[in-house]
Amino acid sequence: MKKALMLALSLTAGAYTAQAQAVKPANAVEKVAGPAIVFEESKYDFGSVAQGGMVDHVFKFKNTGTQPLIISNIGVSCGCTTPEWTKDPVMPGKSGTISAHFNSAGKMGMQNKVLTIESNASAGSTTVSLVGEVKEAAGAAAATAAPMEAAPSMKLESVKMETVKSEAVVKEKSKEEGMKMKVKNKKS
Repeated sequence: MKKALMLALSLTAGAYTAQAQAVKPANAVEKVAGPAIVFEESKYDFGSVAQGGMVDHVFKFKNTGTQPLIISNIGVSCGCTTPEWTKDPVMPGKSGTISAHFNSAGKMGMQNKVLTIESNASAGSTTVSLVGEVKEAAGAAAATAAPMEAAPSMKLESVKMETVKSEAVVKEKSKEEGMKMKVKNKKS
C-alpha cells in the first residue's frame, strides 16, 4: 500500500511539474540566439496634422537576444522623415529608442512613412511606420479664399467701361500717329 501511495504521489507530482513548465506567461519573450529586436509598437498613428506641421514619435525596442544588438542604419521612405537612434550596442535584455521626425510641408492626405531598421539582428531588417492624415492648414484656406471673395465684389460695368476707354485711347493715338506720318511724308 505504501508503494502504491508513493507511486501515485510521484506520478501526480511529475505530471504537475511537466504541466507547470508547459504554461508560460502571455507576456514572456523567448530569448533568441544572437541579437534580436522587438518593438513595443511597430506602427504609430498620429491622427491628423495641419500641412506644414511636425510629427515626432519615439519607438522603443528591446534586445531579446543573447548578443549585443547594433543598429547600422535606418532607411526612410521619404526625405520628409528623419530618424535618430541609439548608436551604442544594446546589450541583451536592455532597451533602446528610435526617434522619427516627420515634416508634413508639401504633403496632403493619408501618409504612411516607413522606417527600415538595418541591424545585426538574427531576423534581419525590420520596419516601423508613422501613419496619419495631413490636412490643409487653416491659414492657407483663408488665404486662398480671400482673393476669390474680392473678385466678385468688383463691378463688371467698371471693367467694361475701362476697356472701352482704353480702346478709345489706343484708336485716338493710332489716328494721331497716322496723321503725323502723312505730314512727314508730304514734307519729304
